[in-house]
Amino acid sequence: MQIVFVSIVSFFLILTAPVFAATCGNGPAGFEAWKQDFIANSSRYRLKQRIVREALKNAKYSSKVVRLDRNQKSFKLSFKQFYAKRVNNAMIRRGKKLGETYRRLFSRIEKKYGVPAPVILAIWGLETNYGGYSGKMPVLQSLATLAYDCRRSKFFTNELVNALVIVQRRDMSPGEMRGAWAGEIGQTQFLASSYVKYAVDYDRDGRRDLIRSIPDVLASTANYLKKKGWRRGQPWGPGTANYRVIKEWNKASVYQQTIAVMADKIAN
Repeated sequence: MQIVFVSIVSFFLILTAPVFAATCGNGPAGFEAWKQDFIANSSRYRLKQRIVREALKNAKYSSKVVRLDRNQKSFKLSFKQFYAKRVNNAMIRRGKKLGETYRRLFSRIEKKYGVPAPVILAIWGLETNYGGYSGKMPVLQSLATLAYDCRRSKFFTNELVNALVIVQRRDMSPGEMRGAWAGEIGQTQFLASSYVKYAVDYDRDGRRDLIRSIPDVLASTANYLKKKGWRRGQPWGPGTANYRVIKEWNKASVYQQTIAVMADKIAN
């Protein structure tokens, strides 16, 4: 599955390594010192210092990322407003068409993971318009900025560590890791920690590639939902066990409702 062998024990230690956040800051002045301290202490996270140094050599403080983190307004909308803003009939039609195009792939994925195509298609469409736009911002720079920023330093330090795990195990190079402003990666926008835990090499090319490999993207999304408790053959509407699994995908209620409704429309 991966080019560099990582033992089960050492891999577990990477996932469960404690977060030793260096002193955070609220502006660019202290970022470089913070970054050098993080690099110097990278072995605490079971990371190789030379890999971390190389991966973060071009990472600079991003005022844009901090501004976006402070200005998240979409989830303050009502469901009706959010759905109208994010979904249209063309997206539903394209979801149906892609379901046909990849029918055999979706069939194999459902057989293995129990998650039906409409749900995966709804997530795929909602996250990046079916891979049309997954973001161009440098993930490591975004995560380093947010790990340094005091607002959610512990959370994003963990995400930065996991992004560096992805680099260390050679699933992606630092230059390939481009995504959304908060560090989400790939066509269904996995956080780095979810990438490490749930991404699968479904096309068996030796790496988990959620940017370019559609089989890896769709199977990894199904694997995530399965591991969160998806129940094969059961409905996914509000009040169901599978709807509670959709809540694991995104904590915003408008997002959960939109996934469920989109999946229904694509299925019918």
